[in-house]
Amino acid sequence: MMAMAIFGMVVTAIYATWTLVIKSHKIGVDAAAAVQRERVTITTFQDALSCACSYQADLKNYSFVVENGSTPSLSFVARLPDSFPRSSRFKTGLDGKGYDIRRVTFTLENGPDGRQQLLLRQSPVLKDMDQDEKDFPFVLSKNVSNMEFLMFDARKNKLVDEWTTTNEIPKKIVLTLTYSRQNPDKPHMTAQTEAVSYNFKVYSSMVPAGFQRAGQPQGTPPPP
Repeated sequence: MMAMAIFGMVVTAIYATWTLVIKSHKIGVDAAAAVQRERVTITTFQDALSCACSYQADLKNYSFVVENGSTPSLSFVARLPDSFPRSSRFKTGLDGKGYDIRRVTFTLENGPDGRQQLLLRQSPVLKDMDQDEKDFPFVLSKNVSNMEFLMFDARKNKLVDEWTTTNEIPKKIVLTLTYSRQNPDKPHMTAQTEAVSYNFKVYSSMVPAGFQRAGQPQGTPPPP
């Protein structure tokens, strides 16, 4: 009986240790995946903003729209590289060429689990967004409770939270994402929030209408 008792204690200790190892591994993997997803999110924003384009003669299709508040969003047109998420979906033809100039839209919406997540949708600039892209957007980051934008207004020489000149591209954007951190060991407790801000310099400029129409005075050329 003494031997059986000792054997039971050893098995219990081994099981407890193994359970702790498995749990710690899962927590580490989830944390690493969350950090990697946040890196992908910022890289995606950076890649899109660095390729932004706007044409004064076609404000309907090339508007730069920023919304804050309860339903924040960022929408603009960019000439996107092949490395951009889901670029392969917009490649057509045997030569691999397709719709490189697309409207990208970042939104914050509720996910299947009821928590908010940061989504990315794309559509060719002169075409409507297909239903599949609407229903199944690319999930950039999960558990994002808030998203806020600040744009640098050159006229006011300061950051503003409202961008009314949709025919212009701001030279600087400050993006603040608030993440909801839930302790996996204490799911009953309220999740902790962490706000992280990122600064993006935008070097693109709107192309004046004179550069698009033959016979029109061109005026001052845009910076290189």
